[in-house]
This record gives sequence, C-alpha cells and structure tokens, in this order.
Amino acid sequence: MTVPHPDRLDASTGPGLPGSTGPDVTLPAPALRPSPWRGQAPVVAVVALGGGVGATARYAVSLLWPIRTGGFPWATFGVNVAGCAVIGVFMVVITDVWAAHRLVRPFFGTGVLGGFTTFSTYAVDIQRLVDTGHIRTGFAYLAATLCAALAAVWLAAAGTRRVLERRRT
Repeated sequence: MTVPHPDRLDASTGPGLPGSTGPDVTLPAPALRPSPWRGQAPVVAVVALGGGVGATARYAVSLLWPIRTGGFPWATFGVNVAGCAVIGVFMVVITDVWAAHRLVRPFFGTGVLGGFTTFSTYAVDIQRLVDTGHIRTGFAYLAATLCAALAAVWLAAAGTRRVLERRRT
C-alpha cells in the first residue's frame, strides 16, 4: 500500500478518505531532524579523543621497548595482552557496578583501549617476521597473542567478579 504525497492529491479524495485535504483534516507537522549533538556526534567525538590517547600510549610503549629484527614483538604483545585485561576489568565494572555516563564506555572501551590495543600492528609484525624468514617466530607470535589475549580478558573479568563478590559479603 502506498500513501499519496500531500502535494500530489487530486480532487477525487474527499473528507475522511486517506490522503484527504478537506477542512476537517489536520495534516501532521513535518518531523524535525534531531540535533546531531543529541545522537551520534558526541559518541564519535569521544571515540576519536580516546583513540588518540590510546594510540599515543601504544606509540610510547613501542619507543620504550623497540623490536629487534627477527625478534619476538614483545611491546605489541604486551600492549595487546594488557589492554585485553583492562577491557575485562572495565566491562565488569561498567556493567555490574557502576552506572556510568553514556559516553564513558565509547571513550574508554572503544576509544582509549581500542587505540591502545592494535590488531593492525599485530598483523604487520607477523608479516614482517614471515617475510624475513622467521616463520616459526611469526606463527608463535600469532598463536601466543591470541591465546594470551583471550586468557587475559577472561581472567581479568573473572577475577574482578570474584573481588566484587567478596567485597559484597
């Protein structure tokens, strides 16, 4: 079923009929577009701000802990595992303990921790290791990061829940 546009009605539509424009018909006012500051704009802004903070911290770690050619990329590994542990703690706190402002989760979870942890550098590190003939190190790094990151987020979340349960009793 289609509804005729009010500007395209002909005289055959009478009062009380769909699309009618008689004196007893009130047309709804056009919908106002919501302000972008009430919708997604603040979320995008805090994610960008948090991402800048997290990426700067990750870059600082890479300067303090450089990778030697063919060596295991410990800085990226440590950043990703630590970031996953913090995500585990943060998600428990934000969902079970603290009713935070609606922009805290996008700022810290998506922005800061998303900028701090890095899948792109992880992938580039693996490719560099494989391209320079360090295939075993590359695959070890691939598997170790995956296992350690998943373990970190799970252990941190479980540990945080356990601490919170003990504090409540």
